[in-house]
Amino acid sequence: MKAHPYDGKLSAVVRLFLAVSVIVITVTSFIAAGGTMTGTHVLLKLHPYIFFIGFGNLAILILNRYLTAAIYPELTIDPVKQQRYIYTVILALVMITVAVVMEWPLLKALTGLMLMLLIAGPIREIFTTLSIPKIWKEVSVRYYIFDVLFLLNANLGLFTLGLKEAFPHQTIIPFFVTQSSYFLGSSFPLSISVMGFLYTYAWSKSSKRELIKRLFSLWFYIFVGGVLLFLIVILAGYYSGMMLISHILLFGVMALLGSFAIYLYNFFKQNFHHPALAFLLSGLALLFATSGFGIMNIYFMKGLPFGTFPPLRPDRMWIYHAHTHAALLGWITCSFIGMIYIVLPSIVRSNSLELLRSDSVLSAILSEGSRKKAFRQLTVLLLAATAIILAFFLDNHMMLSVSGFIFGCSVYFLNINLQQEQ
Repeated sequence: MKAHPYDGKLSAVVRLFLAVSVIVITVTSFIAAGGTMTGTHVLLKLHPYIFFIGFGNLAILILNRYLTAAIYPELTIDPVKQQRYIYTVILALVMITVAVVMEWPLLKALTGLMLMLLIAGPIREIFTTLSIPKIWKEVSVRYYIFDVLFLLNANLGLFTLGLKEAFPHQTIIPFFVTQSSYFLGSSFPLSISVMGFLYTYAWSKSSKRELIKRLFSLWFYIFVGGVLLFLIVILAGYYSGMMLISHILLFGVMALLGSFAIYLYNFFKQNFHHPALAFLLSGLALLFATSGFGIMNIYFMKGLPFGTFPPLRPDRMWIYHAHTHAALLGWITCSFIGMIYIVLPSIVRSNSLELLRSDSVLSAILSEGSRKKAFRQLTVLLLAATAIILAFFLDNHMMLSVSGFIFGCSVYFLNINLQQEQ
């Protein structure tokens, strides 16, 4: 999508969102790869903050809002306000970089506070525009809105983490406020939105839509409730509860992956090869891997109080890294690239959300050339993500660095491929 000066139109904000989001993920990958290659601790410490603060907030503030407003038009989109959101997140990225590099925890807390105030605006708009019964009526909207609430909690976690690091001896801040708990809490807002997207643009079109609606409504309670309970049992150090919830979620992911594979087979057979759906299937496959590595992580950390000791002894840390990177590089990044390949071209073509509301949202909006390039991009991305996970197992820093750079380049290709569409 060709770069244009900001013109107050929705399509211009979409292009800005695409450019900034892709650069954030690419820079995150490059920082991690560079930190691994040079052994620079500050880079390794910085890269997850860049990912969660940059992409995490942008995805929920911008993309999530498009998905919600496509269902409820009364949640109007203000392009000027959205542009301010993007620039504020960029400012937050600068602030967190300075805070981590200079080891200024109060600046980290200030970044979290600023992001809390930022997300409070959309939350107020949602709950003053939509009633609770109306939100609960649409299954996908439940997913989307809970993600906004989860993001507020994640930013609260960043705020309290900064305060805890600045005043470590103050007991008013709970013991469970750690970097690990902040990153864990920040990953859930992104995960839940993908579930709502899958329902809206895939299964809700099924001939058995009433059954699908009931199943996804049940999955909402299992997935969101499971996530909340999982956080509680982790903080309580309740090993059996961790295992029980992890296995329930794993079986749910397996059912989701298998049924989506069947859906995709039927779609491709009757329509055309849509790269966005292939990205989403790959994301689900890596969510399955994430769940498996997560269960292994829990198994090997038995008896270690959360937030007090490293979750695993050094020779088992590859399991923890495989778990987190399968989630971030695979489940979240793959899924959101798939969502972007559907949502952004639809908005740019009409300069509105109308195509997202229509039954033609999964039509061949992308040209055949762009679709083929997207499949090649997915291939490189999956190979790079697999190599990164394998590099953790082999403890091969060179392989990890090179794979990280390749992964970042494959993500950046999203910007190039969509630019050619306009």
